Amino acid sequence: MNTTNKRGFTIIEVVLVLAIAALIFLMIFVAWPALQKSQRDTARKDDAAVVASAIGSYKSNSSGSASGLTTTNLRTYVDKLSQYDKTSISEFEVVNAPGTTGSSSAAKLTVYRASKCNTSGQATATGGTSRTAAIVVQLETPAGQAYCVDA
Repeated sequence: MNTTNKRGFTIIEVVLVLAIAALIFLMIFVAWPALQKSQRDTARKDDAAVVASAIGSYKSNSSGSASGLTTTNLRTYVDKLSQYDKTSISEFEVVNAPGTTGSSSAAKLTVYRASKCNTSGQATATGGTSRTAAIVVQLETPAGQAYCVDA
Protein backbone atom coordinates (compact mmCIF):
# COMPACT_ATOMS: atom_id res chain seq x y z
CA MET A 1 0.00 0.00 0.00
CA ASN A 2 1.38 3.37 -1.07
CA THR A 3 0.59 6.07 1.49
CA THR A 4 2.26 9.16 0.12
CA ASN A 5 1.01 12.46 1.43
CA LYS A 6 0.19 14.87 -1.35
CA ARG A 7 1.03 18.44 -0.49
CA GLY A 8 -0.45 21.56 -2.08
CA PHE A 9 -3.54 23.67 -2.31
CA THR A 10 -6.79 22.76 -3.94
CA ILE A 11 -8.17 24.96 -6.68
CA ILE A 12 -10.98 26.08 -4.34
CA GLU A 13 -8.47 27.33 -1.77
CA VAL A 14 -6.51 29.26 -4.40
CA VAL A 15 -9.65 30.86 -5.85
CA LEU A 16 -10.87 31.78 -2.36
CA VAL A 17 -7.59 33.51 -1.48
CA LEU A 18 -7.59 35.40 -4.80
CA ALA A 19 -11.20 36.49 -4.27
CA ILE A 20 -10.42 37.83 -0.79
CA ALA A 21 -7.35 39.69 -2.11
CA ALA A 22 -9.41 41.18 -4.95
CA LEU A 23 -12.05 42.33 -2.47
CA ILE A 24 -9.42 44.06 -0.32
CA PHE A 25 -7.90 45.82 -3.36
CA LEU A 26 -11.37 46.90 -4.50
CA MET A 27 -12.13 48.46 -1.11
CA ILE A 28 -8.82 50.34 -1.18
CA PHE A 29 -9.41 51.47 -4.77
CA VAL A 30 -12.85 52.85 -3.88
CA ALA A 31 -11.72 54.56 -0.65
CA TRP A 32 -8.52 56.13 -2.01
CA PRO A 33 -10.05 59.15 -3.86
CA ALA A 34 -12.16 60.11 -0.83
CA LEU A 35 -9.07 59.96 1.37
CA GLN A 36 -7.15 62.19 -1.04
CA LYS A 37 -9.99 64.75 -1.10
CA SER A 38 -10.06 64.78 2.68
CA GLN A 39 -6.31 65.37 2.82
CA ARG A 40 -6.53 68.24 0.31
CA ASP A 41 -9.38 69.81 2.31
CA THR A 42 -7.33 69.58 5.50
CA ALA A 43 -4.41 71.26 3.74
CA ARG A 44 -6.74 74.03 2.47
CA LYS A 45 -8.02 74.64 6.01
CA ASP A 46 -4.43 74.78 7.27
CA ASP A 47 -3.56 77.28 4.53
CA ALA A 48 -6.53 79.45 5.51
CA ALA A 49 -5.24 79.43 9.11
CA VAL A 50 -1.76 80.44 7.89
CA VAL A 51 -3.25 83.35 5.95
CA ALA A 52 -5.35 84.37 8.99
CA SER A 53 -2.16 84.44 11.04
CA ALA A 54 -0.42 86.49 8.33
CA ILE A 55 -3.31 88.97 8.38
CA GLY A 56 -2.90 89.24 12.14
CA SER A 57 0.78 90.06 11.64
CA TYR A 58 -0.09 92.60 8.96
CA LYS A 59 -2.68 94.24 11.22
CA SER A 60 -0.24 94.44 14.13
CA ASN A 61 2.19 96.31 11.85
CA SER A 62 -0.59 98.53 10.46
CA SER A 63 -2.13 99.96 13.63
CA GLY A 64 -4.71 97.17 13.77
CA SER A 65 -6.27 97.98 10.40
CA ALA A 66 -6.74 95.63 7.46
CA SER A 67 -8.04 98.34 5.12
CA GLY A 68 -4.75 98.67 3.20
CA LEU A 69 -4.35 94.93 2.81
CA THR A 70 -3.49 93.87 -0.75
CA THR A 71 -2.49 90.59 -2.34
CA THR A 72 1.06 91.83 -2.79
CA ASN A 73 1.69 93.06 0.76
CA LEU A 74 -0.03 90.05 2.34
CA ARG A 75 2.35 87.72 0.49
CA THR A 76 5.24 89.15 2.46
CA TYR A 77 3.61 87.87 5.66
CA VAL A 78 2.73 84.41 4.36
CA ASP A 79 5.53 81.93 4.96
CA LYS A 80 4.28 78.65 3.54
CA LEU A 81 1.10 77.39 1.97
CA SER A 82 0.73 73.70 1.17
CA GLN A 83 -2.12 73.82 -1.38
CA TYR A 84 -1.55 77.25 -2.93
CA ASP A 85 1.29 79.04 -4.61
CA LYS A 86 1.73 82.27 -2.70
CA THR A 87 3.46 83.88 -5.69
CA SER A 88 0.58 83.21 -8.08
CA ILE A 89 -2.13 85.87 -8.11
CA SER A 90 -4.59 83.43 -9.68
CA GLU A 91 -4.62 81.18 -6.61
CA PHE A 92 -4.37 83.73 -3.83
CA GLU A 93 -6.12 87.10 -3.81
CA VAL A 94 -7.38 89.88 -1.57
CA VAL A 95 -10.64 91.56 -2.61
CA ASN A 96 -12.74 94.34 -1.10
CA ALA A 97 -15.90 92.57 -0.01
CA PRO A 98 -17.98 89.53 -0.95
CA GLY A 99 -19.72 89.93 -4.28
CA THR A 100 -17.58 92.82 -5.52
CA THR A 101 -14.66 91.15 -7.31
CA GLY A 102 -13.11 87.76 -7.32
CA SER A 103 -14.67 84.43 -6.51
CA SER A 104 -13.67 81.67 -4.19
CA SER A 105 -13.15 78.22 -5.67
CA ALA A 106 -11.32 75.05 -4.73
CA ALA A 107 -8.35 76.38 -6.70
CA LYS A 108 -8.36 79.76 -4.98
CA LEU A 109 -7.97 81.12 -1.48
CA THR A 110 -9.79 84.46 -1.25
CA VAL A 111 -9.38 87.10 1.45
CA TYR A 112 -12.28 89.54 1.81
CA ARG A 113 -11.44 92.84 3.50
CA ALA A 114 -13.98 94.41 5.88
CA SER A 115 -15.90 91.13 6.11
CA LYS A 116 -16.77 88.45 8.63
CA CYS A 117 -17.76 84.80 8.32
CA ASN A 118 -21.42 83.93 8.76
CA THR A 119 -22.91 80.70 10.08
CA SER A 120 -23.15 79.11 6.64
CA GLY A 121 -19.39 79.44 6.08
CA GLN A 122 -19.59 82.36 3.66
CA ALA A 123 -17.95 85.76 3.97
CA THR A 124 -20.35 88.64 4.41
CA ALA A 125 -19.74 92.37 4.63
CA THR A 126 -22.40 92.62 7.35
CA GLY A 127 -20.68 93.38 10.62
CA GLY A 128 -17.29 93.77 9.01
CA THR A 129 -15.05 96.71 9.83
CA SER A 130 -11.72 98.00 8.56
CA ARG A 131 -10.13 95.77 11.20
CA THR A 132 -11.72 92.52 9.98
CA ALA A 133 -11.12 90.15 7.11
CA ALA A 134 -12.53 86.77 6.14
CA ILE A 135 -10.60 84.02 4.37
CA VAL A 136 -12.76 81.73 2.23
CA VAL A 137 -11.87 78.52 0.40
CA GLN A 138 -14.15 75.98 -1.25
CA LEU A 139 -13.81 72.40 -0.03
CA GLU A 140 -14.18 69.24 -2.07
CA THR A 141 -16.12 67.27 0.54
CA PRO A 142 -18.99 67.85 0.75
CA ALA A 143 -18.95 69.25 -2.75
CA GLY A 144 -18.94 73.03 -2.90
CA GLN A 145 -19.00 73.67 0.85
CA ALA A 146 -17.16 76.83 1.79
CA TYR A 147 -14.75 77.08 4.69
CA CYS A 148 -14.41 80.53 6.19
CA VAL A 149 -11.97 81.86 8.80
CA ASP A 150 -12.18 85.27 10.45
CA ALA A 151 -8.96 87.24 10.79
